[in-house]
Amino acid sequence: MLKILSRILIFTFIITLNACAGFKKVDIKDRGTPEERRREAVEEGRGIGVGSVLRRKSTTYEFSTSNPMWRASLETLEFLPLNTVDYSGGTIVSDWYSDSNSKNNESLKITIRFLSNEIRSDSLKIITHKKVCTNSNSCKTNVLSPNSKINSELKSVILKKAALLKKQDKQNKKK
Repeated sequence: MLKILSRILIFTFIITLNACAGFKKVDIKDRGTPEERRREAVEEGRGIGVGSVLRRKSTTYEFSTSNPMWRASLETLEFLPLNTVDYSGGTIVSDWYSDSNSKNNESLKITIRFLSNEIRSDSLKIITHKKVCTNSNSCKTNVLSPNSKINSELKSVILKKAALLKKQDKQNKKK
């Protein structure tokens, strides 16, 4: 029994070595300079090139503090209690808010979705929910039109603030 088990083990070992294609001796001098070898490895997907990463001028990812649309939206909505703020998901959702002077027990909930980091009107989608409650605690909730006064004013204020923040950032970088 021990002989059979040892033969199976040896056979498995030989197959495993054969599957790995054995060992291949390569003269490193034939492969070029270290930079050429790194570039070749990156192109073949065998590794990363640290030098090329360090030489990049900029990235496409922006942190929330450097994104003017995000900062302008938070500054505009700072008077609201916020329920969800997710930069990676690109959403800001407020909690229900009612002004102390509101009639008919009206409350608003505002959702901002970022479709792009560019400062354009189609980069934001603003959804406003309006809740009206009667004295008997029955409430009705409606979604306001995307072209409603509140949505268009919010979008306008956010875009103006974002443009100003971007302009200030450019001026600060020049200094």
